[in-house]
Amino acid sequence: MSRLAIHHDTKAWKAQVWISFAVAACLCAVGLAYLPGQDLDRAFMFMGYGFCLSAAFMVAKYVRDNQGQRVDTPMWGTVVWGGFALAMTLTGWGLWRMDINPTYKAFLGVAWLFLISSVFTLAKTLRDAHEARIAEIRAEARRMANEQ
Repeated sequence: MSRLAIHHDTKAWKAQVWISFAVAACLCAVGLAYLPGQDLDRAFMFMGYGFCLSAAFMVAKYVRDNQGQRVDTPMWGTVVWGGFALAMTLTGWGLWRMDINPTYKAFLGVAWLFLISSVFTLAKTLRDAHEARIAEIRAEARRMANEQ
């Protein structure tokens, strides 16, 4: 009987992924907390960053769920990708048009892109761990069935 190799991420990788996500989220939170300008601009940016965060998780899940074969409807794909594009576009537009120091804009922009990037890496790492657990459960069930 052949032995199935199940891929597990290292503890160092998992720590790096979580630390990167936490640092990105903290940088965004600090940048938004001290954002100069009008209250409406700050509220728009808070909502934009939150919308981008949730939309990025949705895209990561959608892509992973549909990698082997399509399991979602085309309309759901349109909603997921459209939501992500809208979130990124509106947040970028809001950041671009804000009347603040260019250095502050650059900080917020880099922190925002770091957050989105770390979301995709975190989502992949979490999904990989989930799939490894499922593979282990199935392998254990097969092993037990073969012993009986």
